[in-house]
Amino acid sequence: MNIDLVGVGTDIIEIARVQKAAANKQNSRFINRVFTENEISFCTARRNPWPSFAARFSAKEAVFKALGTGLTNWQEVEILNGGDKPPVVVLSGTAEQIARSLGIGKILVSVSHDKERAVAFAVAVGKEI
Repeated sequence: MNIDLVGVGTDIIEIARVQKAAANKQNSRFINRVFTENEISFCTARRNPWPSFAARFSAKEAVFKALGTGLTNWQEVEILNGGDKPPVVVLSGTAEQIARSLGIGKILVSVSHDKERAVAFAVAVGKEI
């Protein structure tokens, strides 16, 4: 099986930075601006939501890099829990249009975190050759 690799991206962020951004009164809309309702529901269901928020933030950044673009709209890249499988990337709006124009059929993402940092790696693939 041959896969058409279109782009890759990676990102790492300190969990405390995401938590601080959410707590900042001047930036109180951070969570609702960056994350979708599904992402917020998933993260807030955790005993400590901040590693999950940071992992999704990092994954979104990695996806933007894999698309080869700067930021479009944070909510146009949604990172959903894959259950027993890896997280699922759902694109919409401009992000989806960019992916289509580049021939991207799917974006695979892997996320991880420890006590201090979250990291993500995204791979944009076209169709099987």
